[in-house]
Amino acid sequence: MRILVTDGMDKSALQSLKDKGHEVVEQFYAPEELGEALKGFDAVVVRSATKVRAAHIDAAKGGSLKLIIRGGVGVDNIDVKYAEEAGITVRNTPRASSNSVAELAMAHMFSCARFISVAGHTMREGKWEKKAYGAGIELGGKTLGIIGFGRIGQALGRMATALGMKVIAQDIFHVPGIEEQMGMKYVELDELFAEADFISLHTPSLNGVKLISKENIAKMKDGVVFVNTSRGDNVNEDDLLEALESGKIRAAGLDVFAEEPATNAALYSHPRVSCTPHIGAATKEAQKRIGAEIVDIIESFK
Repeated sequence: MRILVTDGMDKSALQSLKDKGHEVVEQFYAPEELGEALKGFDAVVVRSATKVRAAHIDAAKGGSLKLIIRGGVGVDNIDVKYAEEAGITVRNTPRASSNSVAELAMAHMFSCARFISVAGHTMREGKWEKKAYGAGIELGGKTLGIIGFGRIGQALGRMATALGMKVIAQDIFHVPGIEEQMGMKYVELDELFAEADFISLHTPSLNGVKLISKENIAKMKDGVVFVNTSRGDNVNEDDLLEALESGKIRAAGLDVFAEEPATNAALYSHPRVSCTPHIGAATKEAQKRIGAEIVDIIESFK
């Protein structure tokens, strides 16, 4: 196959594809150039930077494109239904980065609980503000509400349980037997908002629906910690900022934003926000697993 890799890929996986006889081209295309470029490839591998929309698929018609692979979990940067209606298969790598994203969510929980981000920043400014950041909280004994209990949510739940947290979860699908296995329970969304001391969001993009909004924030405990490593457009950032200012939300850990690169400086520079630039899957281990899964998908594709 002739394969286009637009957003980078693990080097060992790239070499594996070449060793198996595939032609691999590593090149990023601007949106207005992507569709025409896709004509010359059998498969394209993207991460989050490249978006494959209906117009690109239309432009690629008449070419050889038959497979789109998203190196990661979410496929909201691909018009999946439109591609499949055009006879193009869309695949992703849902297992490879689960642990990495869950660990980052946990890291943001610790950062929010103990002021790690802002305290470190003030030290780099030559300040020693021990008293200002002396009112931290522990995670042990607290209730963690996980919205979206797929692979990432489950991985985070296991970590939280090991720390002595109580885990509750909301998901449209209930995994059979997992409540007994993990010692957690499924609850309705309003119950999760009312009970959780920490809330971590792990849903796909909800097509413009703002799950974290003024209405739902009002249902939360005072002083709750909110973490989002899923999709930024699931959050009303103005409402979140207002809740941070009022103290309704104690702190927020954010890896994703409504616009990326992030433009909401008032939010990402807020002293109660621990932020990272969408690096949930950016570990060496995850990238190797993603690369290996991509190779398997291509090798098994018929």
